[in-house]
Amino acid sequence: MILQTSELNQDLQTHSKKQFLSAERPRTGESEPDHLLMDSSGNMWNTHEGAFFSALSADVGLQEMFGEHQISLRSRSEHVAEGTEEAGRETLLNRVYTELYITEGLRPEGHTQHEVMQLETTTKTNQLHDTAIKNPDIFKVLPDQHRSIRVVLTSGVAGAGKSFSVQKFTLDWAEGLENQDISAVVPLSFREMNLIRDEQHSLLTLIQLFHPTLQKIPAEQLSVCKLLFIFDGLDESRFSLDFNNSPVVSDVTHKSSVNVLLTNLIQGRLLPSALVWITSRPAAANQIPPSCVDRLTEVRGFNDAQKEEYFRRRFPDGELSSKIISHTKGSMSLYIMCEVPVFCWITAVVLENLLTTEQRGELPTTLTDMYSHFLMVQTKRKKNKYQQEHQTSPQELTETDREVLLKLGRLAFEHLEKGNIMFYQEDLQQCGLDVTEASVYSGVCTEIFRRECGIFQKPVYSFVHLSVQEFLAAVYMFHCYSNRKVEVIEDFLKNNMENPSLDKFLSRVMEKSLQSQNGHLDLLVRFLHGLSVESNQRLLGGLLGKTEKNPETIQRAINNLKEIDSEGVSPDRSINIYHCLMEMKDLSVHQEIKEFLKSEKKSWKYLSEIHCSALAYTLQMSEEVLDELDLNQYKTSDEGKRRLIPAVRNCRKFSSWTCSCITAPEHTFLSDFRLQNCSLSEISCEALVSALKKNPSNLIELDLNDNKNLPDSGVLHLCGFLESLDCRLQTLRSVKKLNSLKDEKKGSGEELAKVSLEDFLSTAMFETN
Repeated sequence: MILQTSELNQDLQTHSKKQFLSAERPRTGESEPDHLLMDSSGNMWNTHEGAFFSALSADVGLQEMFGEHQISLRSRSEHVAEGTEEAGRETLLNRVYTELYITEGLRPEGHTQHEVMQLETTTKTNQLHDTAIKNPDIFKVLPDQHRSIRVVLTSGVAGAGKSFSVQKFTLDWAEGLENQDISAVVPLSFREMNLIRDEQHSLLTLIQLFHPTLQKIPAEQLSVCKLLFIFDGLDESRFSLDFNNSPVVSDVTHKSSVNVLLTNLIQGRLLPSALVWITSRPAAANQIPPSCVDRLTEVRGFNDAQKEEYFRRRFPDGELSSKIISHTKGSMSLYIMCEVPVFCWITAVVLENLLTTEQRGELPTTLTDMYSHFLMVQTKRKKNKYQQEHQTSPQELTETDREVLLKLGRLAFEHLEKGNIMFYQEDLQQCGLDVTEASVYSGVCTEIFRRECGIFQKPVYSFVHLSVQEFLAAVYMFHCYSNRKVEVIEDFLKNNMENPSLDKFLSRVMEKSLQSQNGHLDLLVRFLHGLSVESNQRLLGGLLGKTEKNPETIQRAINNLKEIDSEGVSPDRSINIYHCLMEMKDLSVHQEIKEFLKSEKKSWKYLSEIHCSALAYTLQMSEEVLDELDLNQYKTSDEGKRRLIPAVRNCRKFSSWTCSCITAPEHTFLSDFRLQNCSLSEISCEALVSALKKNPSNLIELDLNDNKNLPDSGVLHLCGFLESLDCRLQTLRSVKKLNSLKDEKKGSGEELAKVSLEDFLSTAMFETN
């Protein structure tokens, strides 16, 4: 029998809040005047405390179990280790949580660019034309959507706040503040599931293993309750998800491997009533087929206002916070990286140390500078706690420091190639790290190397951020080069490298980086070039070994960067070559581009390809939107024009007489796109349509004049875009082939200056028939 709301209220009001929210609850019989609601499925919940009840069940024990689960999750979620200076120091999540910027949809560069470069290429687009979603609304249907949201995939670069979002969502549910229609939130992190990847489990035993408070939940109750499974950190997974060949599992008591359970749960074969939320870094997000996902979202980290707010909150001293904000704004690389909350913290630690001590010297202006200082600051803190200060200078590394840091560097380097960012005891042992050494560094230098214990009380290690892992990997690699550990270098480069000069070594590593499809080595290469600078070698106190200080060698390395042939590499990836120059503190190209932009005779000056990369970066990062980018106005090679393409993001009109522009990125402000006499092929048209679909909302005019040999198959690609809901074109300038076909069919000799979209589509469709 199903009780009506009033009857159920009277029945439940005989129990106090404490009966449902205390692990040891005596029955008191007091009246309970809470707000109780029932949904369309007959589920009852308490909006103040979030205690879930099923109107279909009279089992008070089941009700109490859900209450205990909420208490457990609240206890696990309410505190956060913020990467503070003191080991074990935690703070309340609600005290430090800053609302993050979450949008629907993913950045298109997610699979083809390093995450740092994604920040640099999409800074201008962060809050334009995006659909912002608040964290509690991640499963709520938007007004223009007509289907329910069952599976959500949330992407974001390392450190952007994905896990914080999950933790905040869980805490809000556990405290009864949000999403009380959900019976139980079941967080399952990939870093912990890695520990049981070789075991057999059913979905029921998997839940019970990670959440002992749900130990007594009946199997038949799983399909009645509304459960939310949160799988955090897909990029940390050490098992593969095969959505094509996975055996079907539909019974919650059927035992199988963990990856098979997950694929069936995500596909909806297993417990189709459950909601699923998956978080991942961009490069791993494509493991989930689009057909399985109802909503794609992205955590974008801090916007400019939040960066400034962070520093002002951290440093109440207005003069200090203003100095730090001013310095970060003075370096575009540092300021962009501050979109990542963890990097804001790293910047604060380093600059506070340099500005409030008696240390002299320049403040860090490059990423390599910043991380070199960061490593020294954290090592000094460890030294102050575990060693006598008089034994060594605060600015010097002890032999023990060097040994442990190089072991951490080896761990970082070997697992960077494998794509691992979480480490287990066996990983540490393979790199010669024992538990004691790891505990010292993870217990005191939580900002470098963290140690966590999960449900199994087994330690899981990680670097505080992916960029810290990449920096230490670069340190280890530079050390191996300097100390002639040839086998390490040769194994990495897959090449014979007997006693190469520094410029040849850097050149080979850059070559390997450019061959990478997803740019996963791009930041490593930037760090390696930055470590060749004498100031960073001096700061790191012998950690790198004896390095070449020959100015001629350094100049050859700089010249190599300026002359690299990056044909076949995306224009965005080519900008990393310019960043490497900046890491080496060679400002010649930077200054020449500043002078070029001031010049009134721009068309007279020949631009090399590295100049074009620098110009593209400068233009796309400019606060002012460029009125028009006309590639024909620049005196450069075809490859140089191609390298200018990223500037399209920050211009209103774009024009080219070369087909290189088919690689154009998403066009934030673009309203006029001209591709005249480009001899567009089928592949060109397909690439053009792909570019147009990335962000078409502003594009109102497309000029394809004089593309005389436009193939029928190419026309079909264009038709597909023009018929889509994303298309906002108002004017399409004529394609002569289509005009002649139109004239031929209508018996008219008139050549049209413009073709309406309706005419274009009808002509194109007639042509393909």
